[in-house]
Amino acid sequence: MTSPNHTPVDLSHIQPREKAELLAQALPYIRKYHGKTMVIKYGGNAMTDPALQQDFAEDVVLLKLVGINPVVVHGGGPQIETLLQRLGKKGEFIQGMRVTDAETMEVVEWVLGGEVQQDIVGLINAAGGKAVGLTGRDGAMIRAQKLRLADTQDPSREHDVGQVGDIVSIDPSVVKALQDDQFIPVVSPIGFGEKNESYNINADVVAAKLATVLQAEKLLMLTNIRGVLDKAGNLMTELTPRRIDELCEDGTISGGMIPKIAGALDASKSGVNAVHIIDGRVPHALLLEVLGDQPFGTMIKSH
Repeated sequence: MTSPNHTPVDLSHIQPREKAELLAQALPYIRKYHGKTMVIKYGGNAMTDPALQQDFAEDVVLLKLVGINPVVVHGGGPQIETLLQRLGKKGEFIQGMRVTDAETMEVVEWVLGGEVQQDIVGLINAAGGKAVGLTGRDGAMIRAQKLRLADTQDPSREHDVGQVGDIVSIDPSVVKALQDDQFIPVVSPIGFGEKNESYNINADVVAAKLATVLQAEKLLMLTNIRGVLDKAGNLMTELTPRRIDELCEDGTISGGMIPKIAGALDASKSGVNAVHIIDGRVPHALLLEVLGDQPFGTMIKSH
């Protein structure tokens, strides 16, 4: 698959027998995951680098074609920040969460549910898939309430982060209906409250909760690092709840990685078979993880 801006990888030096062996090695994984759901949190460089965007779209389409059901949940922090700056508004974060007043919420809805979502839908469709964009409002999917953010140092204190949402419930019926009809759902992390108010929800949290509700085989979280790194910068290929607690306490896991890890751990404890934090800067990162036998990124274990 190619696009005007994308040069295909030159495979002419690989002999037909080697190509056949590569496909044969992928076969056990295709068989294992056929008919299973995989929730993919799409963010970081993979979302902004044109060549990586193309790789991601092709990977998602290929997974669908071999009988796996990908569901994409996307972020859009840098795009939101860019538009806020153009409007002369400075983004503010508390413990990795974006403070979202009413004006910022309008920008979030416009960027996530409009520009970013439609870019991803277009990329997947151009690669030969059939993507459909959804927000949490569609099919009454994501019901939310105002997030009460306890201070990490003093849990008796709460931070007001505005229209940032905590998920009350997810009704996945619209996602399942699309999957059954051969579509690829692309979900923007926006929920709605009792009074029809909109809430900005952390995309990692939405991906984790959606994976749990769908009883996904895998939750794959694309990031801008190789996975979770220790203090010396070494990749930790597996993490247990106890180890995660230690890493949060000593500051190794901090900022935006906190909700990512917390969501991954919740999903792992709630029946999602495998949760992986992987490097979205690597071309075809999704295929390397799903159809390969080498450890890739960090796997979060439930015990």
